[in-house]
Amino acid sequence: MDRITLLRERKKTLKDAGKDVREEIASLADEGSFVELSAFSYSKDELFGEEAPGEGVITGHCTIDLYAYYLVAQNFEVSFGGLSKANCDKIVKTLSAAEKSNTPVIYLLHSHGVRVGEGVNVLEGIGELLMKASRLKGNVLQFAIIDGEVYGSTAALASLCDVVLFKGDASLCLNSPFVLSAKEGKNLKAAEVGGYGALDKSLLSALRVRDMREAASYIRKICDLVGLTTVNAELNEPAPALNQSVTAENIAALLEGGVELGANSYPEVKTVLGRLGGIAVAAVILDGVALNAGNMAKIVRFAHFASKQELPFVIFTDCLGAEMTMSASNSTLTSEIGEYLTVLDTIDSKIAVVTGRAIGLGYSLFAAKSAGFDYTFSLAAAQISLFEAQAGAEIEFGGADVEKLQRVYAEENADPFHAAKGGYLDDIVEPQFLKQYLIASLQTLIG
Repeated sequence: MDRITLLRERKKTLKDAGKDVREEIASLADEGSFVELSAFSYSKDELFGEEAPGEGVITGHCTIDLYAYYLVAQNFEVSFGGLSKANCDKIVKTLSAAEKSNTPVIYLLHSHGVRVGEGVNVLEGIGELLMKASRLKGNVLQFAIIDGEVYGSTAALASLCDVVLFKGDASLCLNSPFVLSAKEGKNLKAAEVGGYGALDKSLLSALRVRDMREAASYIRKICDLVGLTTVNAELNEPAPALNQSVTAENIAALLEGGVELGANSYPEVKTVLGRLGGIAVAAVILDGVALNAGNMAKIVRFAHFASKQELPFVIFTDCLGAEMTMSASNSTLTSEIGEYLTVLDTIDSKIAVVTGRAIGLGYSLFAAKSAGFDYTFSLAAAQISLFEAQAGAEIEFGGADVEKLQRVYAEENADPFHAAKGGYLDDIVEPQFLKQYLIASLQTLIG
């Protein structure tokens, strides 16, 4: 047999061993753009004596809308996508290439965990892989597409990614649902344990997508938002809906091409990538929030992302301060606040807008000039004060007519005009014109 014919047969063997995942790659990437690397790596399962074509993982590079990416795709048809030492080494080699060229990485993940039979060798491989992915974080964008059931160490790899996209009913679990079902004495389905909707405390920057084409669209959009500074946009277009109702949805609508990340976790805090006047920003929208350890951690993680990607940080504040519960007191909330202030100091451009209430820490953390905000604005109907109206009225004035005292406190003490008089606000803004103020301010900050 001549060498060309032999090569074709070997390639056919590889393709036959991963038809499904190759179809997914073809759906994700531009037509004909995927170039496979290290295709002929083979190792042998020491327990079953079976060879693992391509190490059970497909690696290479491709383009999406002509934008370059490195790609790592677990082949579930080989040992259920199981990780092995050779498998991990192949992925690490790809990540090293991505690091050298500063090219984003996309993982297509579908795995039931590690391959049995390798013992500590695979654990060393996993440790090296996770450390490599960790070192890339903040320097090279990493996207994980959860393309089926993902269990064990592969779930830890997904947690290191900047964005995690759940395709349909895909699930992500550190432990197999079968194991959890046995421990809980319940017949738990994978989606109940690790589906997009089930992971409401995960703090993953998660999105749900229907298919690979929608995943590709989100990935491309996020790369645009992170990588591009400005595009042509209308500066003077008002937003009359905000005059009617200052809601989190109407605020989010100010952001051009906005993508909300992690909507499944702590939805009272919206973390959105988008543009204002064509300028890419990382925006946090606090929707009547009382701070607890979970929602504060979500803000911290997004602030880290803004810092690493050198994005202006814009926070829209409607915050009641710390949650008044025993569970909040005995939690990591204070530690998260400390971490937030540390990372906030690393962000070059920061703008705060008090859209509703900024009570106590809600003002100090998310609007105060002393916290390092370059510009702080307030909407006309906002409230800035030490306490909520009822508590403030009782403390300041005493007396029995609580409703009347609340009105007095709100009018005399919580009116943002008092903060503006002290030089703590750059302006008090009519809601429909807020976007113009933000764009003008951003233009001065980014030069």
